[in-house]
Amino acid sequence: MSAAERSNNVQDLEQFRLEVRDWLQDNCPESQRQPITPEEQYYGGRDSSFPSDDARIWFERMRDKGWICPEWPSEYGGGGLSPQQGKVIKEEMKAIRARAPLYGHGIWMLGPAMLEFGNEAQKQEHIRDILNGTIRWAQGYSEPGSGSDLASLQCKAEDKGDYYLVNGSKTWTTSADKADRIFCLVRTDPDAKKQEGISFLLIDMDDPGISTTPIELISGESEFCQTFFDDVKVPKKNLVGELNKGWSVAKALLVHERKLMSELGSDSPREIVVPNQAARQYLDFEDGKISDHELRSKLVEYDMEMHAIGLTHFRTFEEKIAGVRSAAPLIMKYAGTEAEKQKSELLLAIMGSQGLGWEGEGFNRAELDTLRLWAMSYAMTIAGGTSEVQLNLIAKNVLELPQG
Repeated sequence: MSAAERSNNVQDLEQFRLEVRDWLQDNCPESQRQPITPEEQYYGGRDSSFPSDDARIWFERMRDKGWICPEWPSEYGGGGLSPQQGKVIKEEMKAIRARAPLYGHGIWMLGPAMLEFGNEAQKQEHIRDILNGTIRWAQGYSEPGSGSDLASLQCKAEDKGDYYLVNGSKTWTTSADKADRIFCLVRTDPDAKKQEGISFLLIDMDDPGISTTPIELISGESEFCQTFFDDVKVPKKNLVGELNKGWSVAKALLVHERKLMSELGSDSPREIVVPNQAARQYLDFEDGKISDHELRSKLVEYDMEMHAIGLTHFRTFEEKIAGVRSAAPLIMKYAGTEAEKQKSELLLAIMGSQGLGWEGEGFNRAELDTLRLWAMSYAMTIAGGTSEVQLNLIAKNVLELPQG
């Protein structure tokens, strides 16, 4: 009997956990259990190369096991496991600080949306490529004049019979200059209400008429681009979902994006510095307590906030198992990214001048990361919908408050 065929009672899950633990110990190379740098993350793609032989071995073993995305259907290359089993794998990987074998918008966003809205031909064509790391995807949502008000987007796709003709631009397109394909929101009916005239298209970055310009950010880790579409011909088979109904696909995909952002750092081997640990290293103590009263209070508030977020993640998982459509992802994007900003500010306060290094000698790796992650934490409260937009959505959709 395969693991997928088992029931999910506690006894079976514990047996499954032991099997997962053994398999990881035997198959995850030691080098893949170390803190990771952005340069060591593997995103796949047509022109990709692995950062090391161990990274390749680790990826191939996880791919062959079906554990790149263990809960995706096995007929498309996933593991076909239950959410409970997927959670066990994630927990056991975190316990040994195992790196993710593959990163990217394909597994984070497009794949789940494709499984819900794509037709059978699209699933057969794209899902396995995502899991095999052969295609790297970028996201084409925001535009220079349409950020938080995403539905006001103007990049258009005209029906030309056999194809759509796309013109316009997208901005904040992560790694568009390295991606093989991009999933885009485009306006297909300019006369309809703004949410009702949008469609979801898959576009090959090698198509004539596409160009990208990198955007440099203060964090020093940005891979953002502006992407331009000039008379790009897109086959009609690349329309996901119904024509002019792309807003539904977009909203579902944003749920996955916001969930990802709310969990940033939660399972990353890079997450080796937390405020309490840093406090023991950098601060003065009196009678076993941090002598700075104000900073001590902020640390307690942060710990309470993280405990609440952890419990809400657990509640969200239980709701998923029960088939309950939860509003928690809306809340968790706001809570998670604000908590990440709070953590970065705390680390800077704790480290003092040692947290202000950007490069050079006199700083360790964690200290150099702190300022960059602080800068990035502010960007995360904007990307995927600003915190202000999230609060409006929570007020409207969760609290059902009257609209002004």
